[in-house]
Amino acid sequence: MTRPSGLQAEESRRTLGRLFAPIQAEMADAERIFQDELGSRFPFVQALVEHCGDYQGKRLRPALVLLTAGACGRTTPAHPVLAAVVEMVHTATLVHDDVLDESMVRRHAATVNAEWGNETAVMLGDHLFAHAYHLAASLDSTLACRWVGQAAIEVCEGEMQQLHHRGNLDLDEPSYFEIIAGKTAALTSVSCRLGAHYAGTEEAVVDSLEAYGRHIGMAFQIADDVLDIWGDERATGKSLGTDLEKQKLTLPLIRLLEIGAPDAVEVARRLLSEARADSRRRLQPLLEESGALDYAWAKARWHIDAALGALEVVGPSAYKDVLVAMAEYVVRRSS
Repeated sequence: MTRPSGLQAEESRRTLGRLFAPIQAEMADAERIFQDELGSRFPFVQALVEHCGDYQGKRLRPALVLLTAGACGRTTPAHPVLAAVVEMVHTATLVHDDVLDESMVRRHAATVNAEWGNETAVMLGDHLFAHAYHLAASLDSTLACRWVGQAAIEVCEGEMQQLHHRGNLDLDEPSYFEIIAGKTAALTSVSCRLGAHYAGTEEAVVDSLEAYGRHIGMAFQIADDVLDIWGDERATGKSLGTDLEKQKLTLPLIRLLEIGAPDAVEVARRLLSEARADSRRRLQPLLEESGALDYAWAKARWHIDAALGALEVVGPSAYKDVLVAMAEYVVRRSS
């Protein structure tokens, strides 16, 4: 695996810009709604909200709302609202994640906790969650509130399970997949479910597109966990190695501890237990030689193939083409 560079990261951003061309107008509407909803009369709160604009990054989740709607044949005025809602929830989870991980950098800028402290970051995350539900409640029914609320519950449960298992060097694959199904895939799957349902399509199609979103989320998190070990902070724009520092076992590490040579496993366990500053560098060859890196990418690829299979329920369109391309992007990105 080659290390991602800043140039690759810029190309990655340009790729997403091209992919989102069919929903450019709706994405602009969602961004306007996002900013209008979060606007505050208090200058300090407004400054925090504007700082969070840097957190939005790829905007994959709002794009999934709009693309699945388009793939089902109809985008309604509710869709940009829903896109803004899921982006608020996602941004709130990032703000809270940075507190938990003590991260200093995100999107090449200081995190809220690094700049203003943990207390402010926690309150800002809560502020974003509250606005998300307030905005969802502006729609004609409470359905979006219920679905987004359930997804947020699953995100929190996944994060709490991960916290519970910090330092557990015997964490198994099923437990890891259960964690990431909550902390990441719950929000990508509900984004697709919302997009399809509010387009008025039949329930079987809604279920299939929700499955697409779930598999995309699983693959995205596996790729993120690989990048935490092999990535370049100049490309990712965020603090790396935090999983190792916090003794969070991810798929490559779980696989290494399960099938690695005894001496490699012994070294890996010591590095993980000590949470050393050079653990990333020293674990990389062990992960590569054991096949754990290839194994993790193969699992991510399996989820991408499953996601592509779920797309077969919708007919050909520019929106479906983008959903296919997004699936491939997830396992080829550098940030």
